[in-house]
Amino acid sequence: MTDHVSSARAASRRRRYAALIAAGVLLPLPVLAGCSDDGSAEAIAASQDIAPASRPNVKDGGTVRWAVDGMPGTLNAFQTDADATTTRITGAVLPALFTIDDRGTPQRNADYLDAADVSAREPKQVVTYELNAKARWSDGRAIGAADFIAQWQALRGKDNAFWTARNAGYDRIDKVQQGANAHEVKVTFGKPYADWQSLFTPLYPKSVMSDANAFNDGAREQLKVGAGPFTIQKRDADSGRIVLARNTKWWGAPAKLDRIVLEVLPRDKRAAALTSGTIDVAEVDQVAAKKVSSARAKPGKSKGKDSGNAGPQAGSPAAGAQAADGAEARKAEKMSPRKAAEVASLRGYAVRKALEPAYTQLALNGSSGPLADERVRRGVARAIDRQALADTVLKPLGLPSRPLGSHLVMAGQKGYADQSDALGDQDTGAAKSLLADAGWKAGDGVEEAATPRPAGKKSAAASKSAAPGKSPSADASDNRLVDGSDGRNPQRPGAEGHGSRVKANSHEAGARPAAAEAPLSFAGAVGSEVQQAALLRQSASFYKAAAADQKETADGDTDSAAYDKFRRYKKRAARALGAAEAIETGQAHHLPGSGGRAGAPHPDAKPGDASDGDKAAGEAKAGKPEADKADKADKAAAARVPMLKKDGKPLTLRFVLPDGAGSEQLRAVGDRIAAMLGKIGVQTSVQKVADKSYFQDHIASGDYDLALYSWPGTAFPATDARPIYAKPQPAPDGSLTVEQNYTRVGTDHIDQLFEQATSELDGDAAHTLVEQADARIWAAAGSIPLYQRPELVAAKKSLANVGAFGFGSPRFQDIGYKK
Repeated sequence: MTDHVSSARAASRRRRYAALIAAGVLLPLPVLAGCSDDGSAEAIAASQDIAPASRPNVKDGGTVRWAVDGMPGTLNAFQTDADATTTRITGAVLPALFTIDDRGTPQRNADYLDAADVSAREPKQVVTYELNAKARWSDGRAIGAADFIAQWQALRGKDNAFWTARNAGYDRIDKVQQGANAHEVKVTFGKPYADWQSLFTPLYPKSVMSDANAFNDGAREQLKVGAGPFTIQKRDADSGRIVLARNTKWWGAPAKLDRIVLEVLPRDKRAAALTSGTIDVAEVDQVAAKKVSSARAKPGKSKGKDSGNAGPQAGSPAAGAQAADGAEARKAEKMSPRKAAEVASLRGYAVRKALEPAYTQLALNGSSGPLADERVRRGVARAIDRQALADTVLKPLGLPSRPLGSHLVMAGQKGYADQSDALGDQDTGAAKSLLADAGWKAGDGVEEAATPRPAGKKSAAASKSAAPGKSPSADASDNRLVDGSDGRNPQRPGAEGHGSRVKANSHEAGARPAAAEAPLSFAGAVGSEVQQAALLRQSASFYKAAAADQKETADGDTDSAAYDKFRRYKKRAARALGAAEAIETGQAHHLPGSGGRAGAPHPDAKPGDASDGDKAAGEAKAGKPEADKADKADKAAAARVPMLKKDGKPLTLRFVLPDGAGSEQLRAVGDRIAAMLGKIGVQTSVQKVADKSYFQDHIASGDYDLALYSWPGTAFPATDARPIYAKPQPAPDGSLTVEQNYTRVGTDHIDQLFEQATSELDGDAAHTLVEQADARIWAAAGSIPLYQRPELVAAKKSLANVGAFGFGSPRFQDIGYKK
């Protein structure tokens, strides 16, 4: 039985990493007793770094230039090509009924809501919203029930005229109506929904949501009506800028800044922009962060309070690097005037550091082969020293380096608890025992050592599927998969069922399965490039169909409005298709995972120029002698261990990794994992593939044994994480529906726990169910969380309330310059 990938939603509803990484990807969770020994306090301290300041200590006026990866694909956050720039803009100009705090908990936004509660549970769940009477759209109309009704009807998935990306939650609503007065809205659910706080954010005016043409087309490039602390003043695609201006009609605390200018700036050009002082806020890679830190280091002095939340601490591995930075600073006297000016500019910035609400995992494909046996998966998992891997990635940055203990709640997030005991810690003896119980036992000699095969020496199966050549890629830690579509509106134009399906028996025995279509989503990095391309192709199909309809309506009249729409839709279809093809060929330099991301060459780069990613790889390698030494020790130990065999065949697992220039760190982590497995007699055949084929041809299609990629955290795990761990289900045509469960490992029990948690309105009980689901996911050993990813943001040190937001929703009206 082959399988297909459903386009079920897993998008982060809030926050998250810039660049086309999730236009988005929320259950208030109680503080758990007994969490103080799992590193929670340390993680909480590193959950956000924004240089907080109270409003009286922030100046009025000024402009902030904020780097983004590209112009927004659309200004409609509920469309398939919405992206992080969409989220940045809508967060500043549209209502957010609930925002997310730095611990990943939704909080009522008093600018829009006086109250919002579950007012009834029987016979049906009813949520009553008491709106702030001052809340008005920029056209003067009060925000009211009509806006809620229009958004529900557009997003519930029953009207195929609306090209929506996701319907989760809205499809559970029975009715929306005005309450006792014009400022009260009542929402009645046909089925209980614990994550109701995720709905109606952002809230669009009824003028956008009540008409399919306005929804699909009108809100793509402009928002004529808004209701936030800022308004869109200008959108200039040619210069790559969007100007947000203070909303003079805003009823809340007025924005401190006059303007926020969002500027398209490729990742590989950000270090230069910081050096020239032409940008004020930019998410950066480790190379650019190091330049800022080195410039700010002073001989004989430690870094000040503006150095960021997680700078090197005394006794930390990064302290030595800081000393080296000081030595570099002492060379300032010998600098040329130009170099001195650059250093002076960089000293005006601080690097804000936090643990990003996203994690890198080791995926074990349980669909076939040795890993179909749970004992083998558990044995492999217990051979992995997750602490060593976390140290490799996070310690050099001075960030907390505890391995992540949950699939569903991030460290520092309210309610976090380490559930990894359901699997067990690293234990070589236990790992060997589990494998032996599954029939895999050591051979008679050590002549066939279980060392990882070199990347160039692939197995026959690996050679068949290896994609030749290399392509630009994202930073290794950006291989996240975030899906923006939940598959609940399968009949919309361009959609075929809930995802592509690969027919059973469509490939020869022993050959690699045909690649499933990438899930519809908007995400960042290697795998999500393919997802973004799929979304763009879907958008192209929508516009092609619409263009054909308009051409038919025009009936040859080239001066008609219908013909004008035909040309406009045709142009947009071509543009979306071209963007998809650019991503697929690695030429979309403004997209994450392509040339615009760290480590990939920019189209303007001269032959022979070293990219930041190349420099990062070299500097990272030079700065990790302890990790290199440990890796060599692991490999040496593996060389002395006989391979495990069963029925005369060795236990060999194919480890698929991306081969792009920016994936050095991910491959380094993969090499360490391979060496750890070698120490228990498990051989790995490391297959490095082109970044553009990594997700679609391998992860989504199930063509791997082991792989590394990332998932985002969420404040609403019961809703957002369900499709990631849902048990694959057989489809009528003989295919297998895997949704986003690319490990193909799931159980009925896990599904039941997610469904119960989604419908459980008692917060404590819902959290208990989420914990139970997490423990069962650990026990199934299909996904092994390794570490949370770092978030690095360079910001002018004179700025307050901006930086590495972590889970937190930016409060745009409070961002400004310190007095």
